[in-house]
Amino acid sequence: MDELWRLWPGTAGSVSPENPDGAKGGGARATEGTGAEAARELGRGWKVSPSIILPDGGTATLADLTGPGIVTHLWLTTDVSRLQSLTLRMYWDDEEYPAVDVPLGAFFGTAWPELALLDSEMIVVAPAGGLNSYWPMPFHRRARITLGNTSGADVPVYHQISYRLRELPPDAAHLHAAWRSSDPLGSPAVHTLLDGVTGPGQYAGTYLAIAPRVPGWWGEGEIKFYLDGDQEFPTICGTGTEDYFGGAWNFDLGGRYATYSTQWLGLHQVLPPDEIYQPDQRFGAYRWHVRDPVTFTQDLRVTLQALGWQSGGRYLPLANAAVSTTAYWYAQPR
Repeated sequence: MDELWRLWPGTAGSVSPENPDGAKGGGARATEGTGAEAARELGRGWKVSPSIILPDGGTATLADLTGPGIVTHLWLTTDVSRLQSLTLRMYWDDEEYPAVDVPLGAFFGTAWPELALLDSEMIVVAPAGGLNSYWPMPFHRRARITLGNTSGADVPVYHQISYRLRELPPDAAHLHAAWRSSDPLGSPAVHTLLDGVTGPGQYAGTYLAIAPRVPGWWGEGEIKFYLDGDQEFPTICGTGTEDYFGGAWNFDLGGRYATYSTQWLGLHQVLPPDEIYQPDQRFGAYRWHVRDPVTFTQDLRVTLQALGWQSGGRYLPLANAAVSTTAYWYAQPR
């Protein structure tokens, strides 16, 4: 944690519909916008442009910044029923392909239609749909953040993206995020979170959404990190799904799943919340590797097994499960 009494280097700013380019003294100047009717008796400077309307099939540029600098906070809210039909993309330093390319809901730990409240150091999802990211996002020359809409309807988008323009050390790495979905998972019951990633870099976090589609406990599967040339066998291998997310013993406390949301990890969503070991249940969990990043120098592949139980004390591969994940990592610019 940075000491707040130490003066941070650089110049602070933010972009929002009230100051789209973040210009110094450029805020609250709008004379037209989604709040113009409500402000008709008050005039300029009174919340004339608090949001944008993102049309179906359209893409909006939320921020286009000239560096060097760091995006320090991203806040956004919209129609929460359409979070998985909006796509968040982030481009660093004029790279052709986005480093972050994830459904908006999945980036913020909400891949199911129901909003998942989340209280952590890096991501906060507040009641009614306030989406907050505190992942630090360095950029050397340029940062461009866009939001695409394929939801079938126009949606309102309120957003504010805070940043600090400052010099960066040469080893400053870019944030990346990738979403993968397996539905059904198939055989073998192994979901790949990430592959084909080259280093140097460090793995920073995981969000998991899973629907086991069988009764009983579903989380015996191990998460595995194949580092720097690992082939059949990984260097880092966990002991079970609930163990990786910091829990234990099936998340079962007194005959029901116990949810929790902490700074670095949690089981923040169980649907329906008042059942246990039912095949139609759905789950959301996260782990941020901020205190324990998985570093790699050459390459990285990350997988997760989906395992339950069957008769005779035998594991059951969950071939029919629905599994989706968001993987977060940092890598140096190409």
